[in-house]
Amino acid sequence: SISRLLYLLQQESSSTELRTECAVVLGSLAMGTENNVKSLLDCHIIPALLQGRLLSPDLKFIEACLRCLRTIFISPVTPEDLLYTDVTVISHLMALLTRSRYTQEYICQIFAHCCKGPDHQTILFNHGAVQNIAHLLVSTSYKVRMQALKCFSVLAFENPQVSMTLVNVSVDGELLPQIFVKMLQRDKPIEMQLTSAKCLTSMCRAGAIRTDDSCIVLKTLPCLVRMCSKERLLEERVEGAETLAYLIETDVELQRIASITDHLIVMLADYFKYPSSVSAITDIKRLDHDLKHAHELRQAAFKLYASLGANDEDIRKKIIETENMMDRIVNGLSESSIKVRLAAVRCLHSLSRSVQQLRTSFQDHAVWKPLMKVLQNAPNEILVVASSTLCNLLLEFSPSKEPILESGAIELLCSLTQSENLALRVNGIWALMNMAFQAEQKIKSDILRGLSTEQLFQLLSDSDVNVLMKTLGLLRNLLSTRPHIDHIMSTHGKQIMQAVTLILEGEHNIEVKEQTLCILANIADGTTAKELIMTNDDILQKIKYYMSHSNAKLQLAAMFCISNLIWNEEEGSQERQDKLRDMGIVDILHKLSQSSDPNLCDK
Repeated sequence: SISRLLYLLQQESSSTELRTECAVVLGSLAMGTENNVKSLLDCHIIPALLQGRLLSPDLKFIEACLRCLRTIFISPVTPEDLLYTDVTVISHLMALLTRSRYTQEYICQIFAHCCKGPDHQTILFNHGAVQNIAHLLVSTSYKVRMQALKCFSVLAFENPQVSMTLVNVSVDGELLPQIFVKMLQRDKPIEMQLTSAKCLTSMCRAGAIRTDDSCIVLKTLPCLVRMCSKERLLEERVEGAETLAYLIETDVELQRIASITDHLIVMLADYFKYPSSVSAITDIKRLDHDLKHAHELRQAAFKLYASLGANDEDIRKKIIETENMMDRIVNGLSESSIKVRLAAVRCLHSLSRSVQQLRTSFQDHAVWKPLMKVLQNAPNEILVVASSTLCNLLLEFSPSKEPILESGAIELLCSLTQSENLALRVNGIWALMNMAFQAEQKIKSDILRGLSTEQLFQLLSDSDVNVLMKTLGLLRNLLSTRPHIDHIMSTHGKQIMQAVTLILEGEHNIEVKEQTLCILANIADGTTAKELIMTNDDILQKIKYYMSHSNAKLQLAAMFCISNLIWNEEEGSQERQDKLRDMGIVDILHKLSQSSDPNLCDK
């Protein structure tokens, strides 16, 4: 029957009334089950409705075709890309925006639904979406205004190009941001308030509107906080919290304002209370609805707590003091929903930036246990945030450091340093660097054994400067305190000296070279380790070269090496001094004592 209807629809010889009726019936079928939509798609209904049909002079026929298309495109079984297979279709649809309020409503709804990601945004933007849709924001029809607003919300999301354009567009002498602000006033329907807040949020995050602009501070932010309140529907609360989390994510001032607006931090605790206990059997329907939204609510609350606590110590304290907060995060780490797990880890990461909390709440709740569990076979996006959190738990003042070591962390972190994923390599080596700081000799030996010399060289020749700097930081932490320096250099001296040579000869920036010379200065501080420098003429020449370098930081670092080699009270100092004198080091020192740089002069 579908193919028969489609055949009649496409016959130019059929009367327009018949073809319109066919489009209406097909549209009704599309409103049925997902299987109906699949059958229609299998019969190639989209090209049948798009090609040629939209050029008909008959408005009723066009509206029936568009209504049917709209119903098909908003179905979850329809791939959005089908709208973009033939780009001339987009131009036709843009042209039809002038025909009637129905064509406006359906076309905007199709665009809003099918715009997923930057490629789609660019196609619509290049076809004049902004100019063609802007005037619909002041349409007399609420449905048209709403669908046009939804279009802008998806077009501007994470898209600086669109956002920067929107700021300067005006309709009837009023700029779009002002129109959006009017749409988020309390007397407007909730979906309109939420969607215009999303538009302003995207524009703010893209830098098109300043974070201290009154339309953000006094209008958008309070509107989104209102959406988190108990009065709102669960789905509205989810969307409100997620949008607010995105708005304030990178701005400490907005985080502070949000944290003291309408008791937001306490209000969010309510997000964890679904599904609520069901009293009567009549509530089964509500229970089903609550269950469906429960994990979305928890995910949204974790995300917003993570944004709120990203920078401010007092806010983190308030979050952690909210009822059972740490237990909720710990439970979130082991939830079945990957999205909730990721949001819980993000929240934990945000709170782990606090020295105070690492020493107290994190310790009381043994947070490291579930965190180590999360790190076993998690997908990369969770691994990146979880390993960042682990870096913080391994700082020297964190009481979690000991138990984490005992639970196999070294092995885990060494394996992360071999990851294809750059962020994981950085975090793995960073965590090892933190672990090695002021650690006992056994831990340092375990790290070196776990990493292996091959892997160390691999990391030192990594193309990313961050990995290189953290690896040098690890070496510097390993080579601290004399007995440790001598012990490590007695087992790994040859390889470490090779690595140092490699870097001092390579094309690296000043920071990398400075860090490497500091490692040499540490080696020079060892009792027996010194000899590895004194017997290596190549390294001595390099130290001499950097003493006369044009960069003062490198000159200072090279002089540290020299001063650690020549202490009078240490055995063999006379021979070392003679050798360095013969190399012409004293002449360089004379010259440097006349330097205009007071630090160099003193040293």
